[in-house]
Amino acid sequence: MADLRDVAMDSKAWPFQEARALAKRYEKAPPEKGHVLFETGYGPSGLPHIGTFGEVLRTTMIRRAFELISDIPTRLICFSDDLDGMRKVPDNVPDQAMLRENLQRPLTSVPDPFGEFESFGHHNNAMLRRFLDTFGFEYEFISATEFYASGRFDETLREAARKYDDVMKIMLASLREERQQTYSCFLPIHPETGRVLYVPMKEVNAEDGTITFDDEDGREWTLPVTGGHVKLQWKPDFGARWAALGVDFEMYGKDHSTNTPIYDGICEVLGGRAPHHFTYELFLDETGQKISKSKGNGLTIDEWLTYASTESLSYFMYQKPKTAKRLHFDVIPKAVDEYHQQIRGFKGQEPVQQLANPAWHIHGGQVPESDLVVPFSMLLNLASVAGAEDKATLWGFIRRYAPDATPKSHPGLDAAVGHAVRYYNDRVKPHKTYRMPDVSERAAMEEVLAALDEWQGEADAEALQNMLYAIGKEHRFDPLRHWFQALYEVLLGASEGPRFGGFIALYGIEETKALIVKALRGDLAHEEPIDI
Repeated sequence: MADLRDVAMDSKAWPFQEARALAKRYEKAPPEKGHVLFETGYGPSGLPHIGTFGEVLRTTMIRRAFELISDIPTRLICFSDDLDGMRKVPDNVPDQAMLRENLQRPLTSVPDPFGEFESFGHHNNAMLRRFLDTFGFEYEFISATEFYASGRFDETLREAARKYDDVMKIMLASLREERQQTYSCFLPIHPETGRVLYVPMKEVNAEDGTITFDDEDGREWTLPVTGGHVKLQWKPDFGARWAALGVDFEMYGKDHSTNTPIYDGICEVLGGRAPHHFTYELFLDETGQKISKSKGNGLTIDEWLTYASTESLSYFMYQKPKTAKRLHFDVIPKAVDEYHQQIRGFKGQEPVQQLANPAWHIHGGQVPESDLVVPFSMLLNLASVAGAEDKATLWGFIRRYAPDATPKSHPGLDAAVGHAVRYYNDRVKPHKTYRMPDVSERAAMEEVLAALDEWQGEADAEALQNMLYAIGKEHRFDPLRHWFQALYEVLLGASEGPRFGGFIALYGIEETKALIVKALRGDLAHEEPIDI
């Protein structure tokens, strides 16, 4: 362990870089609370999206890296700001009229439009926890509603009343003049309507720990800041939460980065120490727009898991967190195959390479073996030419290609076969377009057909690939990738695909010959996928 720790202290992998920066926080003495606290925040105003998952995953990766280089115990808290008032109705949930009637009420006071839980906030919290549990995260869940009502936040709220002017000074400097006139860091929850009120304060009594304000009807109220009668605006809440819990690390998206001095300043005013931060770039949908819980654009966790494994999603999240990435269905096959490339290479690597391998961070150092003897992209193309409606169709080809593989002996492969069938039928089949070959492409494909007619021995993937290379060069495709692109477009109805020699070996020489004949005859460009 000591040797691996030494390697980790020099690793350039981003989780170790962040872990080392965090470790400097306690170079002189360990934390008085006895642990380093990681936190992730969640705003349950809509169904959890994949970006929420990404925060917990990436924080966990840094936590695991920290545990390798430090002996200080760690905790991870997932905090849900479910006392927040519902400011708008999400587009992707039922019973919109009912939700509109409950605008500005805390999310845990809004009825569940799905009719399954105590409230909309409870529903979304349950969704988040189910997603996180699917991935086996170790975390503690805290609901803001319970946090405020239970008294755990009371001392920090009283301190906010005592330091009200200092908190307001930080906030007012960030606001436009017209907003400054009505802003308060305290948001009272109306005792009668239950709505979260955005009203100016008439008085903040530091000694009594109360606020006085007029509601929308002009009636004056005085409420204690404790016990869940009042909540903090979201920016002050960020910093106050850090102070109350003693948070050491929190990451958030680039859209929060300009607020970092506000969060830090309020945390310090309230007696806390600002945590170490990590800012990541945002996820975009296929059009380049930021994904949003309320819009429901981009991919959900359930959608990804319909077509691929949890580990492939973790691999996607590991890659370049400070670079904006498009998160849509087309990235899934590449993520699956690259993840398996990483775990196949792990055991043969030196420790410095292993700690830089995404697989180490996905699996906390306990990296499994890959049983994906057929790449996912190959399974998709096989599903395409076979018009596969179920796993049995693909397994018929796989057994010939890899006789020792069975669904029981290769469960990862079997799961990938099921994912490939669903992905093909849902995402590929509706958009598949074949084309006819041009004159030079036709001549080259006719030569492939002749070479396969004369093929002797086993269908060796590398030998078949070399044959295709030679024919492409002979027919002067420049660059050579145009030749393989033609094979994909004419024979598979796609613009890209796997190594074609491997595809022939999997699909079968006789079957590939029949496919080429149909393509040259023009059948594929005018018919549904062939029925095998």
